[in-house]
Amino acid sequence: MEIQLETITSSDERSFALMYNPRLSDLFFWHVHPEYELVYIEAERGPRNVGDHSSTYQGSDLVLIGSNIPHLNFDYGVKTEYRKAVVHLKKEFVVGLIQTVPELAFMPEMFTRSQQGMAFGGRLKKEIGDRLFELEHLAPFDQYLALLKVFQMLSQIEEVELLHDQPYRGHYSQREQDRLQRVHAFVDKHYQRKISLDEIAAACHMGKEAFCRYFKKMTRYTFLEFLNRYRVSHSKRLLMAGASISDACYQSGFESLSYYNRVFKKVTEENPSDFKGRYRV
Repeated sequence: MEIQLETITSSDERSFALMYNPRLSDLFFWHVHPEYELVYIEAERGPRNVGDHSSTYQGSDLVLIGSNIPHLNFDYGVKTEYRKAVVHLKKEFVVGLIQTVPELAFMPEMFTRSQQGMAFGGRLKKEIGDRLFELEHLAPFDQYLALLKVFQMLSQIEEVELLHDQPYRGHYSQREQDRLQRVHAFVDKHYQRKISLDEIAAACHMGKEAFCRYFKKMTRYTFLEFLNRYRVSHSKRLLMAGASISDACYQSGFESLSYYNRVFKKVTEENPSDFKGRYRV
């Protein structure tokens, strides 16, 4: 597996970011970021790939991933219905506040262990998952308080599987991570318009041919394949929110409706109209 450095989009005034049902099941997104990640997913089954660990969860999964541990999106390849909630905690929040506030003394050991990857079981797993989904409708301060309660509940769970025997140590240089971060940040910012190979290569301070070889080696995709999959993922969110197929196409960066239909079918194995129909109220 190759790796991408994910840029978490979040305000500098927030110590955490929330993500709900990103619908990336068609995108092989093997990535890493400095933020700690708590992910909960309900699905028939799916992949759990964290660092050097690889397994399959059944029904649901609740995992706490430490800083800079590469992992695959937990919905990759899931064909059945599912729901997913992700919390990203800034490293400064974990290292600073949590380790200096006496009332949060139950947290440091858990976040230290998270560098091994932690999969939680037991009766509290479903309740914690439900609480994570409830956060979406709360004000920021109430989200903050509710998150503290979630982590207190996590610290009380005895059914914990450590995914590595020792804290995970990364295998990628800072230079590789910085370059991949630039690629992902550039795509995230500009995916709605045409992006040429010359342009993205220049953003990485590389020639076009060298960039193509590098990107295929690191991600298993050509840049165009990755960009199309990224755009399809965004179009799926728009379709689920009620957008027309035409609007989802052009707002996601595709320049042709016929090309969008072909790419969508190739990536997801169904037409945009069929996908939209499954989520029509």
